[in-house]
Amino acid sequence: MKAILLPLTFTISLLSFAVNAGTPLTASSSDKAQLGQQLFFDVNLSQNRSQSCASCHSPARGFADDRDGTELGASLGDDGHSLGDRNAPSAGYALFSPEFHRKASGEWVGGQFWDGRAATLADQAGGPPLNPIEMGMPDKAGVIARLKENPEYVRQFDAFFGDGILDNPEQGYIAMAESLAAFERTDFFAPFDSKYDRFLRGEARLSDQEELGRLLFFSQQFTNCNQCHQLRKSARARDETFTNYEYRNIGTPVNTELRLANGSGANAIDQGLLNNPVVNDPAQAGKFKIPTLRNVAVTGPYMHNGVFKDLRTVVLFYDKYNNPTRTLNPETGKPWAKPEVADNLALNELEKGPALDDERVDALVAFLKTLTDQRYEHLLK
Repeated sequence: MKAILLPLTFTISLLSFAVNAGTPLTASSSDKAQLGQQLFFDVNLSQNRSQSCASCHSPARGFADDRDGTELGASLGDDGHSLGDRNAPSAGYALFSPEFHRKASGEWVGGQFWDGRAATLADQAGGPPLNPIEMGMPDKAGVIARLKENPEYVRQFDAFFGDGILDNPEQGYIAMAESLAAFERTDFFAPFDSKYDRFLRGEARLSDQEELGRLLFFSQQFTNCNQCHQLRKSARARDETFTNYEYRNIGTPVNTELRLANGSGANAIDQGLLNNPVVNDPAQAGKFKIPTLRNVAVTGPYMHNGVFKDLRTVVLFYDKYNNPTRTLNPETGKPWAKPEVADNLALNELEKGPALDDERVDALVAFLKTLTDQRYEHLLK
């Protein structure tokens, strides 16, 4: 497996970047982001020196995994054969997810990964290098030893975090994760320049089909989309990330092919949010983090386990809860499979709204395609 390099079309000047809601980078945060950029593409931080963060979060594909061997819905590990049980979520726009916490209403919100087990971006960045079926490094000291092989890394870590920071594996590892998080906070990961954003700025016009899809998406009457995939109250919010960062069980079926391939077996149960070590409420079983819809058209496969390959299938899956004619999964030609976890289904949201005809399904898909960052528009079908 070859190293994944940043394409020339994505060559960037981090000094010009901004974080979060347009806040200018300080010199310190800019330096750390530049270091984080180098780390993000460094395959030497994996056991066999074959996998980097960018391997599973490719900037050429909306920060999703586009490598050969991932067709079943999960990512291959650094060893070339280990296969996980969940689809690698896009790292795009991940900086806006709040720190994992429980709201006064009792709902869990925020964090990173499908079950929120990483509270922050930095927590998430520190996970894959030590995961045995991902980058596969044995321990933090091993990762730091790889960093110290590179004199330029040593110079930068000393300059940005204090002399000798890498002599302490625990503190050095934290500094590495913070640098990666600083890079992920730059607007390289969140440019807000899709056709939809340009439409909001008066720089682009939506087609009639796209406009119908937009009206349906934000409707309180005709779809259930905005129940979970709208953060701002305004349908014209310019920083809309199309997720409320909460967790829901929508009845996603098992990805049987993936389970057979990774050896976990079709009878295994992914408990979702209940797998998070700080969550012990059985009512959270089967819930997964609601993903952003930014770049959704180019970051398939879909759902937490990659069970659906086509975006239109996802819309039809939602419609089946309200439409008795949607009995078959178009990708298999068979009836929709049962939910992996049948308890705790979000029926209040799923059963909200009337059935959709094909014209409206296609309009919703057309609108979702307008959420694609400008640099990925060439990937649209």
